[in-house]
Amino acid sequence: MTRVMFDIFMAFVIICVKGNREIKRNRMRVSKVKAAQNRELILAAASRLFREHGIAATGVDSITGAAGLTHGGLYSQFGSKEAIAAEAIRFASARSKRRWQRIAQRSGRGLTFPAIVDGYLTPAHRDAPGQGCAVAALATEIARQPKTVRKAFTNEFKGTLEFLAKQMPGRSSSRRLESAAAAFSCMVGALILSRAVTDNALSELILNSAARRTLELAKPIRRMRRSA
Repeated sequence: MTRVMFDIFMAFVIICVKGNREIKRNRMRVSKVKAAQNRELILAAASRLFREHGIAATGVDSITGAAGLTHGGLYSQFGSKEAIAAEAIRFASARSKRRWQRIAQRSGRGLTFPAIVDGYLTPAHRDAPGQGCAVAALATEIARQPKTVRKAFTNEFKGTLEFLAKQMPGRSSSRRLESAAAAFSCMVGALILSRAVTDNALSELILNSAARRTLELAKPIRRMRRSA
């Protein structure tokens, strides 16, 4: 009887130990999921607020308030506002890139770039900086940011040009990249200026004229035949 009771006791101990381990593993999994969710909330809030108000004008209090989190939760994830800014730029750029990729899937080769321009140089994009292009929203102040933030911005900008270059005509990759750089610079500059002016008619003129000129860069270059 004693042996049986001992075996039962040991079995109970083993079950308890295994149960505690499983509980701890479940808690760890939940903690990791929660941490990932908190990180997503912080980046979504920060990227929106930075684009709406600028990096310098956006405080940590605003970010935590918009994300519904505490300062401790924010700093445990990132450590500093500088780190948040760098990650927020990557976050916003990734979302923009996914939108463009969906456009590419719907439009097909040759029609992707015109579709991107049609969506980019619009009053809707102009009036919603918090949901739009991070380059246009932040370019004017990035030069005054720490190197970490500028590097993140530079890398994302390069990625954007590489994507656009694939949509451009031209026999050489260098020519396509040059066209992409010129086109995107025109798009960004036009969007910035359209937001800056108070005259709505002038704002729309900037958007429309820039769209027409930008689309010309995506037209295949036709060589003139030499006369006999």
